[in-house]
Amino acid sequence: MKNSIEIRDLSLNFGAVKVLTDLNLDIQDGEFLVLLGASGCGKSTLLNCIAGLLDVSGGQIFINGDNVTWKEPKERGIGMVFQSYALYPQMTVEGNLSFGLKNSKVPKDEIEKKIAHAAGILQIESLLKRKPGELSGGQRQRVAIGRALVREVEVFLFDEPLSNLDAKLRADLRVEIKRLHQKLKNTMIYVTHDQIEAMTLADRIAIMKDGLVQQLDDPRTIYNNPVNKYVAGFIGSPGMNFLDGQLKAGEPASFKMAEGSVDLTNYAFQQSFTDGQKVTFGIRPEHIVVGDEASEMPFSQEVEVEIIEPMGSDTLVWTKLNNQDFRFMLDGQIAINTGDKVNIGFDPKISSIFDEATELRV
Repeated sequence: MKNSIEIRDLSLNFGAVKVLTDLNLDIQDGEFLVLLGASGCGKSTLLNCIAGLLDVSGGQIFINGDNVTWKEPKERGIGMVFQSYALYPQMTVEGNLSFGLKNSKVPKDEIEKKIAHAAGILQIESLLKRKPGELSGGQRQRVAIGRALVREVEVFLFDEPLSNLDAKLRADLRVEIKRLHQKLKNTMIYVTHDQIEAMTLADRIAIMKDGLVQQLDDPRTIYNNPVNKYVAGFIGSPGMNFLDGQLKAGEPASFKMAEGSVDLTNYAFQQSFTDGQKVTFGIRPEHIVVGDEASEMPFSQEVEVEIIEPMGSDTLVWTKLNNQDFRFMLDGQIAINTGDKVNIGFDPKISSIFDEATELRV
């Protein structure tokens, strides 16, 4: 499959501050790629470099084989949807959709066809004569997407387009964007700090930190095999449990902590380790087994329930393990109370172990 976007040794500095450093990224034709990370990681900066809204300090950007590094945004064949809707308040929806086309001297009948096509895809036909002030947040964002859609570009860039919406509307529009991608099959790059959006939308996720891509892979691989502790902690809701301890060499190897040890027979080591090496053991709350089945796991222990967080279909339970906060999930219909003693267990086959010093997966 050919690459739609190629980024080569991209750097961007604001004075003495390095925001992006020698970043390389290939985005495949028709791919939905999500740039994910905390605020300040460089994801929106990277998107703005691709869009041509920022002049890069070094490196090159190719879109469909064309070197666009120093081209104007309008020459790059992209459509961009921002966090703010950026609609003209005095114009109708139809006027907002047609504004860029009119400036490009597109014939009137062609403009009408493009608007009708985009409005049909986004289900905003009934809104065309309204002004933005008469629309809900979700409707405004649909119009903003439509404005990019009428340009019939091959690459769409989304900069946190749903962050101003409430949770229900975000979930609804997330499905609409996914449906839009499946219908159009355009290359889409989507910036977010919301890992739920990333996991549900992406073909691949690029998790960023300090201007660098920490891991680039499909959602399932990132969830099951995070390359470092940062990625492990960032992906997953609720977040991964972390336990401090050290590795003990032997047949089998084991993870030793202050309160017990974990048999690592089933763990797939990705690099060699030394006896006594200090590590962090990670296991997700949803991978904890509770009750009678726990005693059949390679590791099990009785714990006391400290905090209960009902979430409807699930209940998140807080306890202590190895004198550290530890969480596990229960079916929401199971009755449990603070102070209850429960047996928990897990199989290290689905765990992650990270070197304490480098934080890389072991």
